[in-house]
Amino acid sequence: MSEKLWQGRFSEKTDRIVEAFTSSIQIDRRLYTYDIQGSMAHCKMLAKVGIISKADARVLIQGLEKIRQEIAAGRFQFDDALEDIHMHIEARLGEIAGPVAEKLHTARSRNDQIALDVRMYLRHETSHIIEQLHGLLSLIVGVARKNLDVIMPGYTHLQRAQPVLLAHHLMAYYEMFSRDMLRLDNCLSRINVMPLGAAALAGTTYPIDRAYTATLLRFDTVAANSIDAVSDRDFIMEFLADASIAMVHFSRLSEELILWSSAEFDFVEFPDAFATGSSIMPQKKNPDVAELVRGKTGAVIGCLTALLTMMKSLPLAYNRDMQEDKKVLFDAVDTLAACIEVYSAMLPKLHFNQEKMQQAAAAGYLDATDMADYLVSRGMSFRQAHRLVGEAVSFAMSRKKELHALSLDELQAFSPLIRREIFSKLSIRQMVDRRECEGGTATGTVKNAIATAEKKLNHMKAHLPDFHFENNPEAMP
Repeated sequence: MSEKLWQGRFSEKTDRIVEAFTSSIQIDRRLYTYDIQGSMAHCKMLAKVGIISKADARVLIQGLEKIRQEIAAGRFQFDDALEDIHMHIEARLGEIAGPVAEKLHTARSRNDQIALDVRMYLRHETSHIIEQLHGLLSLIVGVARKNLDVIMPGYTHLQRAQPVLLAHHLMAYYEMFSRDMLRLDNCLSRINVMPLGAAALAGTTYPIDRAYTATLLRFDTVAANSIDAVSDRDFIMEFLADASIAMVHFSRLSEELILWSSAEFDFVEFPDAFATGSSIMPQKKNPDVAELVRGKTGAVIGCLTALLTMMKSLPLAYNRDMQEDKKVLFDAVDTLAACIEVYSAMLPKLHFNQEKMQQAAAAGYLDATDMADYLVSRGMSFRQAHRLVGEAVSFAMSRKKELHALSLDELQAFSPLIRREIFSKLSIRQMVDRRECEGGTATGTVKNAIATAEKKLNHMKAHLPDFHFENNPEAMP
């Protein structure tokens, strides 16, 4: 089983150290489903154009299906001497089908074969992640609707700024993850390009039918340039960039929840099932899930950096450096999918401390901007109003009072334009609900945003990309 495909050219056996060093089977073995499906389609195409007989094609396809079952059942033997998943499958096919197995590799190379496998793998995983994100978005909207009446401080520079609805704050993450979903969906169009037929780099002399193979494997188009087909890893870099942005969004959400769960904020409590304790401090309840997500963000960004660095100076076409693309890709895919899964399970179970949030929104001079806006409505310029309210804040701080706790006489000392009606305008509910501009935090506006999001999500559900067939034996070409 350890014979090399290139043994005719070499006079020495490959050193065992080299075999171990160059082997990728422990990583790329997870591509076996895609490699077998691609080989089945290639086999059918070879038979269709008359390069091999239909009888040979049947034998090959039956052998490939038997190998698929062996790997799936854990009965398949892997060996570093055979380097990668392609050579393992081809060697085992020879044991099953005999000499006819040697015909399968006609008109293709491991260069276009691995490009095919990775594209098929990544379009399947990308469609799955898009589906996961859709589910997460639905959960975010549900939690926002449930907390529509909860007011909290909005922050800039991590300082209390203006009161906002918790639902409005959560819907900001809906927008972020929506963009992630759209980016990945757009990326999918560049993943779903078939490289098979490029062979090593120059194409092939055989009269192959690339369009037929693409149809069997459900590719939208075929790669237009054979050199680019085997050397392109842009689609992986693009996915990793999109994954990194999504992880940054998860990291920001994690950081907020970590802060909010501290005694200093006390805005949220994690469910016991999604927290851990301390080995020495009995009172501790740690937000470890959110912390791990925050930490894993660096790992995914690192995957992108690693691939960009690897590809930045490679000459065309294929180089063995590219073998390293799969480790970072698999790590990023697994990490992002796991983070979406754990957040989807945890998010609906978070307990928000509504009373504490509302108390925080009522303190810290969050009504200063609204007082300035009130003065503007009475005819004062905003710059003058800004200055006067700043003076009023300093005065209130010196008296250890909030702006709305000052008397009318105290407020009128700063401007005779102020009337008693100002107090109703400085209530936190009024400050929230007067912000009715599109995209604002007013209750009615946020209700509309939630309803619009629900409608969009329902529409999207019927149009999610679906490449799950690639792990379904019944859907093999």
